[in-house]
Amino acid sequence: MTFEMKGVIKAPTDPNIFCKLESWISFQYIDGLDIKGHGTFDGQGACAWGKHPCATLPYTLGLYFIKNLIVHDIHSINSKGVHVNIYQCSNARFRHVQIAAPDNSPNTDGIHIGYSKNIHIADSNIGTGDDCIAIIDGSQNINITGITCGPGHGISIGSLGKLSTHGIVKDIQVKSCTFINTQNGVRIKTWASSITGMATNITFDDITIINASNPIIIDQHYCPERNCSGSTQESCVQIKDVTFNNIRGSSSSKAAVTLSCSASYPCKGIMLNDINLEYHAPDAPAISTCANANGKATGKELPPSCLK
Repeated sequence: MTFEMKGVIKAPTDPNIFCKLESWISFQYIDGLDIKGHGTFDGQGACAWGKHPCATLPYTLGLYFIKNLIVHDIHSINSKGVHVNIYQCSNARFRHVQIAAPDNSPNTDGIHIGYSKNIHIADSNIGTGDDCIAIIDGSQNINITGITCGPGHGISIGSLGKLSTHGIVKDIQVKSCTFINTQNGVRIKTWASSITGMATNITFDDITIINASNPIIIDQHYCPERNCSGSTQESCVQIKDVTFNNIRGSSSSKAAVTLSCSASYPCKGIMLNDINLEYHAPDAPAISTCANANGKATGKELPPSCLK
């Protein structure tokens, strides 16, 4: 099946309509789907951002239970919620995708992947108010290459450990990507909760980061909500066998590398190789901060590694 898009398709702006939708446009239960064309999905999200017209805002494009999917040469702008939501899909390839929303647009993830495998995303530009790409529970064999990300929150594994018990994310490769003026660069984030899970065999390789607040970050105390600031719970998601190789560029904060792992399940097998991240401030070089992180550093160490 081929879906070819031309021109501009505009989403409804009436909350009585869009609040009833999980996805504005969706495809599901298909084996063999090609979505292409140089048209644009315009989510017209400004009518909803920060105004709480409904409990959850709809995704622009929902892809559910699809095998053998190709998406190329499409544009998505100003989604109300997530731009592209991938759930229970396998063998999917995305290329030459353009995704854009303002940096102050909440929860407008570019591509959100859950419970899917063999997903390849290449040669695309993504700039949003949230994660450029988010990889959550149940995802495996995800390959991301040639992505330019910015603005946004970077490329994230997670968040994990909030809703799904025993969720596993594994075999993830992020390679040859560029981050420009993002909140984070490459990130793994888990909630401090009793829900178990694992993130393993993850590689970030050949990454250029320009002026990110957190160029390299593992955050196992992730909590964007106010009501958990005083929690003493430790994350039960095990993070292991993660490699950061040839990560270079600049940090907009002093802590260019932050590895904040769980005291209950310390990070294992963290590898830092050829890290070169500068912090441009007089007499204040970039630093690393570590908690409960085990591994080793080789090659260039800027900032100096704090791994045990």
